[in-house]
Order: sequence, then C-alpha cells, then structure tokens
Amino acid sequence: MESRDKQDVMKDLGQVRGQSGPKPRLMPQECGDVGLKIGRDGTWYYQDSPIGRKPLVKLFASVLRREADGDYYLVTPAERALVRVEDAPFTAVWLEVEGSGQDQRLTFRTNVDDEVTAGADHPLRFRPERDGSFTPFVLVRDGLEARLDRPVYYELVEVAVTKRREGRDELGVWTGGTFFRFPPAHDSGQD
Repeated sequence: MESRDKQDVMKDLGQVRGQSGPKPRLMPQECGDVGLKIGRDGTWYYQDSPIGRKPLVKLFASVLRREADGDYYLVTPAERALVRVEDAPFTAVWLEVEGSGQDQRLTFRTNVDDEVTAGADHPLRFRPERDGSFTPFVLVRDGLEARLDRPVYYELVEVAVTKRREGRDELGVWTGGTFFRFPPAHDSGQD
C-alpha cells in the first residue's frame, strides 16, 4: 500500500465538509497517529500547534468517533486517524435553563456548537477526583462527552434542588424528566 504523508491525510479529512458524518465502511485505511490531539480545555492541536480555524475544528468534530477500546478517531469513508484526547473531546461552554422542577430542561452548547438537552438520552455524570471534588460531563453523542466548563458547572449548581429519597435528601438537578443526583462528599473515591 502506498505511503501517504500527514498533509495528504489532513486534506482528505477536510474533504468531508457538509456531510452529516461518515458512512461506515468495512476497512478504511488506517492512518495511525498523525499528530492530532484535543487538550483538556477543548483546544484541537495538529502536531502540537493549535488549530485556530473553528470551521475546520467543527468539521473534524463531526467525524470524531470513540471506539470500543476507548480510543478516539477521525473516521471518514476512506481513512481513520487516531486522536489523542486529554480529558473529554468537547467542553460545554453554555447552559440554557428552561422551566422548573421535573419539567426543567437543561440545554448545553459545546465548544464546537453542538447542542444537547440533558436527560435519559444525554445523561449527566460526575467523575470523582482525588481531591474530593467532582468533574461534571454530559453525553453529546455516541460515547462522546463534553466536560462542563467551570462557569457552566456553577450555573448548574445554581439550579440544583433537594429531592427526598429513601429517607435522605439528595442534591441534584432535574432535566428532561430525569433527576441527576450530585455525588455526596463520601463518594469521592478517597480512602
């Protein structure tokens, strides 16, 4: 098979503009690690240089997939390239709150302008950290999550309510008819 340089791969990945996503193909050409990375803050990098063109980042995000082994790839009908992800592939940078109580809807917008309303199909989750804090995420699509930026997390906390369950008060948020409980301090994973 003919060897291709990284510029050819980047050019080919850019040719899927305007498509809703790749149509799965049995064996796209494996490109391996071409130097793509998504930083913890959601910045996309190519060979350690930030990609400053948002339309290109959005294009790449539209063909981003997470495989069963947990690795991330840009997948086109012809090729598949590894993407190293430091934390989550997206960040939630905006929150809109509609309604209240069980009818409340929390809609998040990501750094690549995807919008999702949290609920049963787009659950919130909280990853415990070593310091006892928690990092919140929302499922965007197909195993791809957005980490809530700190200001968005603070907005989420502002709409938290207490719900009584099994004789205990639980702090959390309603969205899309589902209650997402904030983890209590003793769930921090510390011994």
